[in-house]
Amino acid sequence: MKQAKTNAMRLLDREGILYDVWTYENNDGKIDGVSVAKKIGKDPKTVYKTLVTKGSSGTIYVFVIPVEAELDLKKAAKAAQEKKVELLPVHEIEKHTGYVRGGCSPIGMKKQYATFIDETAPQLKKIIVSAGKIGMQIELCVDDLQKMTGATLVDLVKEKDGHN
Repeated sequence: MKQAKTNAMRLLDREGILYDVWTYENNDGKIDGVSVAKKIGKDPKTVYKTLVTKGSSGTIYVFVIPVEAELDLKKAAKAAQEKKVELLPVHEIEKHTGYVRGGCSPIGMKKQYATFIDETAPQLKKIIVSAGKIGMQIELCVDDLQKMTGATLVDLVKEKDGHN
């Protein structure tokens, strides 16, 4: 059965960027990044989640971080040059991005938002992000993801021991 292409995949195709597609069953409701990594048989360190935030100015920002990590809102605010940023409420995600929670790709949102990728990403040859639909992931080179999103690499995650 051939999978229908998502908007993110069509945009990558148009730019001639190579990517691999990973699909997984989501009937069990387990769509968090760590569960997805297990379902597609990949190391969670290679799977990244897309978080959409709003700064104190009202501007929307996108952060792409490893699924096992937690976004450090202070670091995120600093990167975005905002006083503070907070995660967008789930009910607002689709309105701003065109994607639903759990299927939010950093590529092909309704608008091009300032995007930041955690600085650990280039240590990997490729990373896996949502293809823009629950049940589908895409794996691509970090450079290509940066090219497609205009992203900046920056330290974004909370330290494991709780210190910043």
